[in-house]
Amino acid sequence: MRIKPAHIPYIANKIILDLMHSSFVKIKDDSQKLLKVAKEIIEIDVLNERKLDEKAKELLESQEDEIEFMQIDRKSMFWMIKKKLANEFKFILDSEDRYNNLSHKILENLVEEDLINYNVSENRVKNLIFSSIMSYLREYEKLEDLVYEKISNYKRKLIPGSEEYELVFEKLYQEELRKKGLL
Repeated sequence: MRIKPAHIPYIANKIILDLMHSSFVKIKDDSQKLLKVAKEIIEIDVLNERKLDEKAKELLESQEDEIEFMQIDRKSMFWMIKKKLANEFKFILDSEDRYNNLSHKILENLVEEDLINYNVSENRVKNLIFSSIMSYLREYEKLEDLVYEKISNYKRKLIPGSEEYELVFEKLYQEELRKKGLL
């Protein structure tokens, strides 16, 4: 599962909410500061993946003639290039390992900035952050489908991609997140 830029604030919010509701984590500062730290770390990770994808795409396009001549599947070739470049970008491709590493970075920064305390092992807090990320990623697809269904049942049909559609989608999406306790 891939983190989309639009989901960064929601994932960060889910992490902070879960930390705040945890019995073993003490929040030492304003939740907005914690939210900012989590968002920044996730944004850096998403940006790093975007740079990796762009570089892989650039290399793929530079070899377009050879790919067509040899009748190589573009998608497979893209992934092969991305795997090769991942080390150069210090990017973890396996999503579980990636989100585990991301969880560790978030915890590390929250502790470094003296924003939280905990009375259990570091691993338990990191696992809480990891669970927050994974549960959001599992849930968001269901929520998006629910919102798409609601929009499709509107009397007045909205055009996907239009500004009005995006505003209605965002409003309904946030409403569903609130219902699920993710916002």
